[in-house]
This record gives sequence, C-alpha cells and structure tokens, in this order.
Amino acid sequence: MSSPAKGDPVTDTATIVDQYLLALYVAQQRRSPPIPSGDLADRLDKSPAATTEMCQRLDEKGLISYEPYDGATLTAEGRSRADDLHERYVTLSWFFRDVLGLDDHETAAMRLAGSVSPDIAARLAFLLLSDDAPTAAESPP
Repeated sequence: MSSPAKGDPVTDTATIVDQYLLALYVAQQRRSPPIPSGDLADRLDKSPAATTEMCQRLDEKGLISYEPYDGATLTAEGRSRADDLHERYVTLSWFFRDVLGLDDHETAAMRLAGSVSPDIAARLAFLLLSDDAPTAAESPP
C-alpha cells in the first residue's frame, strides 16, 4: 500500500489535530469528561502511544487539558474550534449515511471534517435538506 502523498489533506498535521479535537468533542457529548486517551485511541484507530503524545501536544497548545491516567477535556479554545468542525462532521456524516449508504459514516466524516471548507459543508447541507436530495437507495452501487 502506498503512503499518503505529501500535502494530503487527511494526513496534514492541522487535519490530524482537527480529528483529535472533533473526537474529543463527540466523546464529551456522550459522556462526562475527562475522556481517557484510550477511548480517543479507539475512536481514531490510533495507537495509545500516538494518542498520548498528541494529547500532550494539544495540552501544550492550550486546546485541551490533559492529565495522564485521567484523560482529556477540551479547553474553551479547543471547544470553539471543535464546534466549527462538528457542523461539518454532522453534514458529512448525513451525506455518507443517507446518500452513499456507508456503514462507517461517522469515522469517514471524522477523518474528512477538517478538510472540507465551511462553504462546501453549507452547500452540501443545503443539498441534503432539499426535497430533491438523493438517498442511498437511489445512488449507484
């Protein structure tokens, strides 16, 4: 398997940071923080060591508060950034589920949310909410 190309929007550092912030945001919607780094590792399909390292980096940048063995919590700055990402994530998740019929729509949406501009997400949301929007049953295989 070939490695991702340099400049690949899904593997750029900023997008990876966005994936962690979004995963933490979604986890905090489902349970009280702090969120254990192992839960983030599972959600992002990353190794525990890589997740711990990224949590430490995000803590240094002020985007999360991270305590080893306790877990991570979004700071106000991290939450603000994650709020913006969450709207794109929800739109992409709807699209992947309802139009493309993907089973793992949440993971796909999480990987791409930071790569999609707010304008594209807004246009996609408009398409999804229109009466003429295609569904997974109407999409080609």
